[in-house]
Amino acid sequence: MDKYLVTVGRFRQYVNYVTSAGGAPPANGSGIHTHLNGGQGLANSGSAGTYETGWDATDWNTYIATGAGAASTWNANLSCDPTYATWTSVTGSQENLPINCVNWYEAYAFCIWDGGFLPSEAEWEYVAAGGSQQLEYPWGSTDPGTANQYAIYGFYTASPTDIAPVGTATLGAGYWGQLDMAGEVWEWNLDWAGTYVDPCTNCAELTTPSNNGGTPPFPRVIRGGDFQATVAALSVLLPPYQRDYYPMDRSYFIGFRCGRTP
Repeated sequence: MDKYLVTVGRFRQYVNYVTSAGGAPPANGSGIHTHLNGGQGLANSGSAGTYETGWDATDWNTYIATGAGAASTWNANLSCDPTYATWTSVTGSQENLPINCVNWYEAYAFCIWDGGFLPSEAEWEYVAAGGSQQLEYPWGSTDPGTANQYAIYGFYTASPTDIAPVGTATLGAGYWGQLDMAGEVWEWNLDWAGTYVDPCTNCAELTTPSNNGGTPPFPRVIRGGDFQATVAALSVLLPPYQRDYYPMDRSYFIGFRCGRTP
């Protein structure tokens, strides 16, 4: 798992790529955890005997605007909130802030382009809890306090400075060194939202809820809490806390980080 959330500066490199002459969405079937299950990727906890299928070019390419004329589309989409959007149309002072206003498809596409993949819910929680350490918070059992040394949270002042440069809360480092696993912005996970599978050995919820009789639209998992979490509701900063959001939607309180082949 990456140490840091994806920043505005890192995401700008991707936007520059997809809006260039050779820019394109991910290849069909890319983004699989090829180091797992003999190269088949994550096992599908929602359908025994099936595995990760990766990027669906037929249904998902439409969410990735490409070509020189797409720059204005990206600028508009990544400015989803007039107060809290971290993106700027030109390089500025916010390059080290976590990118937000990114939908699930864009997060997944970026991670593929960047040589990684979007982490599963089980992977994300494993890292946040320190694996077998089963930490209360990513950094341990210390109360996060209100000085933002452990986590960026508790802000309602309607200012983009409420979102801090990634890695600011240095005391909040997890067992393997990841920062901002609690607070700052929620993080997209690969899974469809549903009942958390426990145990989940190299698996994820990959079955579209419609296959289970649900009614669209269907949400994907987000984890970690955000900068607006309150002192009175610290449970959102705990590794097991689960929320969800529609994958085509974008919000100022959601960002992401990528996973890598070990």
